[in-house]
Amino acid sequence: MPNILLTRIDNRLIHGQVGVTWVNHLGANLILVANDEVASDEVQQSLMEMVLPDAIGTRFFTIEKTIKVINKAAPRQLIFLVCKTPQDVLRLIEGGVPIKEINIGNMHFKTGKQQISSTVSLDDDDKKTLRKLHDMGIKLEIRRVPDEKIEVDILKYI
Repeated sequence: MPNILLTRIDNRLIHGQVGVTWVNHLGANLILVANDEVASDEVQQSLMEMVLPDAIGTRFFTIEKTIKVINKAAPRQLIFLVCKTPQDVLRLIEGGVPIKEINIGNMHFKTGKQQISSTVSLDDDDKKTLRKLHDMGIKLEIRRVPDEKIEVDILKYI
């Protein structure tokens, strides 16, 4: 069983809050970004790695590769799993990745999305996917940083 400390949805993937604040709070030593696009984009990977302390390892895997290798993680790997969308997380869970809780940190607003907090906006597909995750028994929370109080009850929006 992999040591997944937290799974976070953040369309920015790795940035200051993820790379410093959350990593320190969790005690993670590995950030695994599971996203098909970023897995093949070395420029984006390099930019994301720039914000991390040297002691933190990174992996950039496709959703499929994550499903195939996550259960081979060494016990010493304390994994912070970061995905871009709820749909990516659902695919991971349906593929057998043992995720019990999801932190939703940032989902940008764009036309067709309903803003439900200062950093989270959802379209109909996001709502449907989050409802499915909730119905599977996955705990959902919206929180930008660890010491922030959870203020939004996501269930009333999905």
